[in-house]
Amino acid sequence: MPRKKGSKQLILEHLLANVGRIIEAKELQEVSGWAAEWGRRVRELRDEQGYQILSHKDRADLKPGQYLLETVKRRPAFRRGISKETRAYVFERNGYTCQMCGVAAGDPDPFHSGRTIRLTLGHILDKSKGGEDTAANLRAVCTNCNEGLQNSAPQKPDRIHLLAQIRRATIEDQLAVLTWLKGKFKSIKN
Repeated sequence: MPRKKGSKQLILEHLLANVGRIIEAKELQEVSGWAAEWGRRVRELRDEQGYQILSHKDRADLKPGQYLLETVKRRPAFRRGISKETRAYVFERNGYTCQMCGVAAGDPDPFHSGRTIRLTLGHILDKSKGGEDTAANLRAVCTNCNEGLQNSAPQKPDRIHLLAQIRRATIEDQLAVLTWLKGKFKSIKN
């Protein structure tokens, strides 16, 4: 009995059959068999196997959620170089919160009902542009932001704006913020 193809192989075969054609994210999701980590598979094909899969980060004429395999010619691939220790440090440093949209790991996923938010590491300066796998160049991002489902990320609020928002919130929401802060900083003594 032949072995079932994995989502990465299914995506690759579809891209190779459509070289030069813009492909929407929904199409890749469907081709992958609706794999939850389809975006990661696309990045692996690009970064680790050298396929020139472009997105809106590479070409201004592509919108978020659009991909294009430019050519079948492959570039030298990158090696994964993020250690478990670095991953743990970055997630802890970022409070297990997406640094683009602010959702936390385990929050309900607004784009996929019944799922919760999963975090991954994202490069601040992409590896294809010379970025390194160092903690200083990494940040926690949710899979939605990393896959381009979030079209824009709100700017981080400054302290005065953040405090004003908390002051305006209900007592119940203020207590939720307090509980979260206590949990985040439980290891810090007065």
